[in-house]
Amino acid sequence: MATDIIIDAVGTKQLAHDKQMIARGRAARSFPWRSGVLAVVVLAGVAAAVVKISSVMSSESVSPRMTHTITRGDLVVTVTSQGLVESSENTEIKCQVRGRNAVLWIVESGTTVNPGDELVRIDSLFLQEQIDERTKYAHWSQSAADRSAATAARATLAVSEYEQGRYISEVMSLEKDLVIAEAALKTAVNRLSHTRVMARSKYISELEVEEKTFAVQQATLNVELNRTQLDVLKRFTKKEQSQTLSGELKAINATHKANAERATADASRRDRALDEVQHCVVKAPRGGLVIHPSAANWESGPIAEGTRVYKDQIMLLMPDLSKMQVKVGINESVVDRVKVGQKASVKLADMTLEGTVSSVASITKPAGWWTANEVNYDTMISLPAGHGLRPGMSAETEVTIASYKNVLTIPVAAVVESGDDHFCWVQTAQGPMRRPLQIGDSNGVFIVVDHGLVEGNEVILNPIAFGEPDLADSESANESESDKAPAESNVKK
Repeated sequence: MATDIIIDAVGTKQLAHDKQMIARGRAARSFPWRSGVLAVVVLAGVAAAVVKISSVMSSESVSPRMTHTITRGDLVVTVTSQGLVESSENTEIKCQVRGRNAVLWIVESGTTVNPGDELVRIDSLFLQEQIDERTKYAHWSQSAADRSAATAARATLAVSEYEQGRYISEVMSLEKDLVIAEAALKTAVNRLSHTRVMARSKYISELEVEEKTFAVQQATLNVELNRTQLDVLKRFTKKEQSQTLSGELKAINATHKANAERATADASRRDRALDEVQHCVVKAPRGGLVIHPSAANWESGPIAEGTRVYKDQIMLLMPDLSKMQVKVGINESVVDRVKVGQKASVKLADMTLEGTVSSVASITKPAGWWTANEVNYDTMISLPAGHGLRPGMSAETEVTIASYKNVLTIPVAAVVESGDDHFCWVQTAQGPMRRPLQIGDSNGVFIVVDHGLVEGNEVILNPIAFGEPDLADSESANESESDKAPAESNVKK
């Protein structure tokens, strides 16, 4: 595409000559005898300048100073943004120590380390105190758990000992007493019968009969007592004793479980503190570059000696330098035109690389004063491996969102917008004429012309400088131009 700029002279030499004559007229004031001659000369020069300027202005009304010839060519539409180079895959080095602990030493950002090298040292004094305290509680809890375990074992044995030992022994003892009581009753009955026979023969007195009768009654009651005791033992005492022993066993087991859980918890706290002490010295899981999070995200505060870190806080990053990308913000006005897979030119300090759009955020962060109230969507542009790229390098990206071949284009400066309509001023033989346009895409410098112009038309680059001619003249001029060169659709995507 070519841009032809026509610049007309405005009588430069004549104006300079006129100024020189005016200056001489001022100097002639001190010479009265020359004043008449000089006045005639000055008047003649001014008259000549007025005639020359009038002729120039008259020519400018016909021929503009700046025009552009409409031609066909290629147009590439791009979106330019500033961003930072970062890695798409980062190994995060997180704090594994609970609470907020001070950093005693941390490796410098940008250091290349080997596997096993120290990266961070965290203050472990508080953890050492925790270890001592938790160890003491762990021993106390374990002692209580052991005692309750022994008590639970005894209670378990007590249930079996009663049901399978003491109860059977008591039953046998009562059954033995019952047999003895029944034998004694039988003996007493026999003696009473013998005594009554002897009493009828007057060998013994009635007093002995009464004594033997009382012995029979006593033996009978003794038999009934033993039978009742045996029945109570089997029907009630056994159930009561078994329930009591079972309840005591459950209570003891519950106490033992509580003691055991307390001992486990105290031992776990002690072991966790012992494990956290080991994490107070952080070592590199692999070799590579180490950077601070502040080098990848300005929102993160810097981590330095004396800074307090909390659990799961990212202290360091180890980026994969073979998978680098550029993070840029695409304005909401054009983000819908940026798609994954589009090509992008990435300009760095000493090189230019070709990248590819790898992702476009579907949502954006709220805008604020820190973004000048602009809404931008995070967009990632992947870069080829190699080339010595480092995180934090600044880059200027240019994403190609459209490309047009062999289309008519017009400079943006030549197009005037009025509501939903667009028009330009075309240089014709009758002078500048307004021409309505149907336009397409733009790259900010040139606009694709869909309808309204033909190749070879000369459009005025400073249309605002011209007064609007009669619309009827413009329309008649447009009709004559259309007769010579019909309007056509010029966009070829």
